[in-house]
Amino acid sequence: MELMNQRSDSNQRSRRSIRLKEYDYSQAGAYFVTVCTKHRKMIFGDIVEDGMFLSPFGLVVKECWQDLPRHYHLLELDAFIVMPNHVHGIFLITGNPHVGAGLKPAPTSKPYTLPEIVRALKTFSARRINEIRKTPGIPVWQRNYYEPVIRNEIDLEETREYIQNNPLKWAEDETHPSNIIK
Repeated sequence: MELMNQRSDSNQRSRRSIRLKEYDYSQAGAYFVTVCTKHRKMIFGDIVEDGMFLSPFGLVVKECWQDLPRHYHLLELDAFIVMPNHVHGIFLITGNPHVGAGLKPAPTSKPYTLPEIVRALKTFSARRINEIRKTPGIPVWQRNYYEPVIRNEIDLEETREYIQNNPLKWAEDETHPSNIIK
């Protein structure tokens, strides 16, 4: 899900944003996030008999996911799955921390955005995985991620079902090694 385009000045590359223009990713809402490992390496575990069995690295990612609300108090976690080379999850941002803070927001109270939350998940988990592997600074995740906004209850239920059934459809998944176009 990493999208690249050429800069006009040289061989340098830059990321092309896949975010919705003019959309405020700090506003309350539900967001479906998919993040892939670097080069889609299968490091988080294996699908066995339609179930996901997590490796130590997969367990780290799951623990980091579950820990996010401790760092972002207006964040609720919904459906989530760790797959061999990616994760799917639903973040629910429940409000703006400035609301109810009086005339001036508290100095430590600032709205956080979906990109900040995803960056935290990737950073916290990569550091711990690299500690286990003894490979400090080696990328675990692709630079970008996919995050459609969930627009209504029907979309939310369909997304939850997709996440829950992801191991059952692993062989058809676009990130499955046999389906990746090289």
